[in-house]
Amino acid sequence: MNAGNQSEATPDVLEFEYDLAEPPEKVWRALTVPELLAAWMMPNDIKPETGSRFAFAGLDTAIECEILDAEPERLLRYSWREQPGDAGDPFDSVVTFTLARTVSGGTHLRIVHDGFAGKAMPAVAMAGAGCRLSLGLQGRAKPVAANIPNTLLLAA
Repeated sequence: MNAGNQSEATPDVLEFEYDLAEPPEKVWRALTVPELLAAWMMPNDIKPETGSRFAFAGLDTAIECEILDAEPERLLRYSWREQPGDAGDPFDSVVTFTLARTVSGGTHLRIVHDGFAGKAMPAVAMAGAGCRLSLGLQGRAKPVAANIPNTLLLAA
């Protein structure tokens, strides 16, 4: 596993890239099977079909999402709308996962969460879900990025 690198992007974008030993099929499952996604993110009812709506059960409020693009084992993009309690305006952003098979049969994973415009709190909440990429190496994985949870790739 190569450690993730946060690229230099615009101030309202979080962007990470990883080279994973696991094939795109396994990474896709970790991103799109509700039980597997819940293990590292939050409870949800995701259906990886363009146009479908789903929600994450956030700590204080539900996070409403809509699948904008879904190409199995290649691309998953969804809107992320988080309505703070009494804090004011909703937080609207877009999360994109791009998967590409590497020459060794693993996956190059690129994650982009854009639309922050100075509202970093949801990124911090997302980071609280795990902060480590495990790949089944319980207790041995090094932290690689703030918004990569520790059980992302435990999918079969």
